[in-house]
Parts: sequence; C-alpha cells; structure tokens
Amino acid sequence: MLNYYYSDSIINFSQKSLETIIGEISVNSRTGHINTELYAWENQVLTLKEALKNREGQLYFEFSIPRMGKRVDCLLIIRNIVFVIEFKVGEKMYLSHDVEQVWDYALDLKNFHKPSHELLLVPILVATHADCLPIDIIATSHYDNLTEPLKTNSKNLGKTIDSVLSFFASEEGVNCNKFVTGSYSPTPTIIEAAVTLYNNHNVEEITRSDADATNLKVTTKYISDTISIAKKESKKIICFVTGVPGAGKTLVGLKVASEHLDNEKGNSSVFLSGNKPLVHILQEALTRDKVLQEKLKGIKLTKKIAREGVKSFIQIIHHYRDEYLRDKKAPYDHIAIFDEAQRAWTKEQTVKFMREKKNEPNFQFSEPEFLISCLDRHKDWAVIVCLVGGGQEINTGEAGISEWIKAVKSSFANWETRISPNLFDSEYDAIEAIKGLKECSRVEFNTDLHLSVSMRSFRAENVSRLVKELLDLNTEAKTTLKLLEDKYPIVLTRDLKKAKNWLKEKARGSERYGMVVSSQAYRLKPLAIDVRSPINHVNWFLNGKDDIRSSYFLEDVATEFQIQGLELDWACVIWDGDLRFQTDHWSTHSFKGNKWQNINKEIRKKYLINAYRVLLTRSRQGMVIVVPEGNNEDHTRQPEFYDSTYQYLSEIGIKNI
Repeated sequence: MLNYYYSDSIINFSQKSLETIIGEISVNSRTGHINTELYAWENQVLTLKEALKNREGQLYFEFSIPRMGKRVDCLLIIRNIVFVIEFKVGEKMYLSHDVEQVWDYALDLKNFHKPSHELLLVPILVATHADCLPIDIIATSHYDNLTEPLKTNSKNLGKTIDSVLSFFASEEGVNCNKFVTGSYSPTPTIIEAAVTLYNNHNVEEITRSDADATNLKVTTKYISDTISIAKKESKKIICFVTGVPGAGKTLVGLKVASEHLDNEKGNSSVFLSGNKPLVHILQEALTRDKVLQEKLKGIKLTKKIAREGVKSFIQIIHHYRDEYLRDKKAPYDHIAIFDEAQRAWTKEQTVKFMREKKNEPNFQFSEPEFLISCLDRHKDWAVIVCLVGGGQEINTGEAGISEWIKAVKSSFANWETRISPNLFDSEYDAIEAIKGLKECSRVEFNTDLHLSVSMRSFRAENVSRLVKELLDLNTEAKTTLKLLEDKYPIVLTRDLKKAKNWLKEKARGSERYGMVVSSQAYRLKPLAIDVRSPINHVNWFLNGKDDIRSSYFLEDVATEFQIQGLELDWACVIWDGDLRFQTDHWSTHSFKGNKWQNINKEIRKKYLINAYRVLLTRSRQGMVIVVPEGNNEDHTRQPEFYDSTYQYLSEIGIKNI
C-alpha cells in the first residue's frame, strides 16, 4: 500500500494537467469522493503549481500519518528541507486548531518517522483566503530541526517557501526514496491505542515495530497461544504479566480483549480494571470516537447507545464482581484480563466492604479469590490474565500480587499458573507466595511474560529505571540521569510559575501537559493547589485547550489515583512535605488537623513512596519537578521540610531552571 495518493517531481507536476493529477489522486485513494473534496484538491494543485514555478524537488499528496489516522495534504521536499503543508480551502482565518493540526503532523514525523529525525521540517498552514501575514521563521528550544508553523494564504505560499529556502537551504539534498520508505515507529498513548483497537482490532500500524518493541508482540502472542491451548485442551490457566512502568501492560491486555471482542459466546473476553479514572476516560474516549465515526458516515448515534457497546469491552472490576455475586452462573466471558491486578483488595478489605456496603455478612473471600472463582464456574476452560505493575500499590487494602498467588494455592490447585520470572523481584513482594505455590501447583515460568522496555517515553527508555533508583536512594541514579540528558529533559525548580512557563514552552501542537501531585500533598494550598478539591478526570484528560477544566489550563491537579495507568506528554510534579529526603531514608508524613504526623506503618510508607513512583513515571517527553521553598512563618511549611529533598534531587544532577 502506498503511504501517499500522488507523488511526482515538481517539474513533472508543473507540466501535467489539472485533470491528470486529480485523476491519479482519486484512483490511488480507492474511495468515492464528494464534490467538496475534489474542489479542495483542485484548489491545492492550482495553488502549488503557481507557488512552485521554477523549483526542483519532489511532492506527495495525502501523505499518511498512521498514528493520527490522517493524511497531510502535501509533503514537499526541496533540497534539504521537508515542508509539511496543510490547506484550509476557503478559510479566511488562521484558526488555532488548524495551526495545531499541521504542527501535530510535523511533530509525529519528527518523533516517529526515522528519516525525519535529523531533517529540517517546516510546517505551513495555508488558509487560502486569509490576510497576508509577515513571514516569521521561529525555531523552537528543542533544537530538533522543527520550526514553529508558518501561516500564509494561497497567494503568498510561494513567497513563504522562498523565505524558508533563503534562510535554511543548503546544497545537501534529501533522498526522497529513503524518506518515503523509511521506518515509522510510533508510540501511541493508551487512549489512542484503545480507540484504534476498538475500531480495527489492530494496532500494528500505529505502534512501534523496532527491536525494543518486539516484546509487546511476543507477550501478546504467548497469551493468545495460551488461550488456544486452554480452549483446545479444556484447561484453566492464569497468567501473570509483569513490566516496568509504561512498558505496555495495558496495551497487551486491550489487544487480547479486542481480538476476542466479536467472537461467539464461549470465546469472548473482557478487559477489567479497578482503576476507575482509567476506565471512565477510556470509555468516554471510545464513546466520543464512536459517535464521531458514525457522524462521518451520515449516521446519528447517541452517546448513550455508543457507550453501551463500549462497556462490554472495558469494565470496572468492582461492577463485574458485584454482577457475579448476584448471578451465580458462569460468566459470559471465558477470558478475563485484570489490569493493575496488584490493586485488587485483600480479604480484610473485601469482607469489610461486602458487610458494610453490600449487606453480605457471610462473604469470606479476598477479591482475587472471588474473581478467580467466577471464571472457575466454567465447566470446560477459562483464562485469567493478571497485568502487574511493580511497586504501584497506592491505596488502603490493595493486596499486591501475592494475594492472587495465595488464592490459586489455597483454592484453585486445578489451575495451571504461568508466571513472569520477574515476579521474584523485590518490588512485587511475591517471593514467598511463589515459593509456596511451586510446591503444590503446576507452574511455568516464561520470560515472554515480562515487558522490559518502557514504551511510554519514546524519547528515553531509562526513565522508569531512574525513578526506581531515585526512590531507592541508589547512587546509580546519577549515571542513569546522564543517559537521559539529550533525549528526555528533567528539570528542577522552586518556582511554580517558572515550571508552568517551562511546560507551555516545551509542549507543541496538541501535546498534553498538566500538574500532578501526591494525594497527601495538603500543604500546597498557598500555591493555589488543593488536592481535596475534586477534579473531573475525564474533562482533565480529554478536553481541549479552550476548556478551563482540562489539564492544559494548569489550574487543577491530578493525583496518583487519577493519573495511574495514563500519561501526559509533559508533566509538572509538585513535591510536598509528605515525602522528605533524609540522609539514608525517606521520611513519610500525613497531614492531620493542623500539623504533619509521622507515618509509622510500613504499608502506608510503601503506599506514599509508590504514589511518587506513579507521579514521576507519567510523562512521555519530559518533566519539571517543583520543590517549594516553604515559609518560616508557617509551621506546616517549614523550609527544612523541603530543602533536603531539593538538595538530594540537585545532587543527583537534575538541573535547576
């Protein structure tokens, strides 16, 4: 398949008739066209014929940007410069979302298209009937050979191109064949991946295919093969998939679920998560997209109807649990994928909840034990996939993965267990439980069940390693930080205003940025940050720059509970006095009444450190950490509550802005 609808040298393009060019575009697009689309192409061709007189180079119409599911109107290569041109035919204004669109196209190429990494890319918005603007060529502070979008009308496109060439052109040329056939290795956000999977059941085109990303395919195939074996041999199998933060555990789960989404009863699956914000955001994103896709087909679909279909794909664990507490039959699904399985409740927490909230005084199971029992009701076969994040238990009653393993050992010895060997790592806290399971059950260890490379940050794969070393007070953090230096900016400041400016300056196009804080950060109120003021996480994550409820406005903050499992392009992590660096340990605190109190319970200490682990691993492209200065006149914000942490981060090598 061509990744463009039309390609030609500028010389040939200039000599061909309008009808010939439009005909070639139409044939290669392989779809029917409405008059407005043909009119737009005609206008673009005529504008370019005029703008490119006496020029040499290559042009491509409708060049594909798979991750975004869209095409650039025109990609123009002249000498050493790649022009990314988007036309808005008939438009009299340079609208902000149009500028953002062409910038996003250029950013996608720069970030994910290998030949574009080193080339100079210049995005241009052509609003054909808009007023002429001064030509202002501005390079960004990223130093990555990408200019800010230029804005011009159809009459001045040629003049704009000339200005760029006079400013940047060199004798070096671009190998056009290598450019269009170069590898494209995108890293979608979990929201982008979920939408693509739900629509197409395939993310191959929008996900990385390089060596580091092969682990995703290997793990997905291993699970698919396990499902086939279970079905064929009437087995019940539980798999434990581990991975570093951002490695794609949720993506693996969604892919497995989507592959069985439309299958007949007896081979269907469901994706379950106890992370309500994640489920709400994914459900809303899928619903909005479904309504939009139907609208483009001329079909009116209400959000209510669209959401019903989405809910069969992604559900909240607790709703699933409650349904099969009421209904004693085997579930509709034979395959259940539990995201963030380490967050399932302990027996104590589950029994208490069932007694107090569900009027079930005789309930005597942990949440993992009950969930396994639901799938165990099947007479023939079943598969459970537990996606496990290490060191990410952040809430009271979260059991960690050992509770699942204990449940298999005590109540489901007939189940086969397939485990990632990395579950022996200390951060999963499951060593003793695994040892006990090996003595009495069929256990297979397989490295294919571990995702070792963080895919969240396409700029640097060592971010999760740095965060682990930083929180473990491991001196290797200094060395790891240096590995990130040129790829993934991490900066430090004591001034929130500077941090906000840094975010706005770094983020380009529609790249999402926002502020994140610990749920225990109660003394940031002097900075106009109140964690006790609830946010609507759906609006915060999905709404645009013109919505004051969105993350872009930098007014509302998300905590570890709202951000876990999700991601931003650029994050501002604000560090309060709840977690303080000491010489050889972290001092943990919670704010009660009018003062900070020491946290003494080991499990609560662990939750707080894990909260910061979540916050520090949410960003795809870079982050700024704010450690406030404190205030001598405020006994709850004494400078010593913050200074030692700031000093520690500085000594690791994080640069101050």
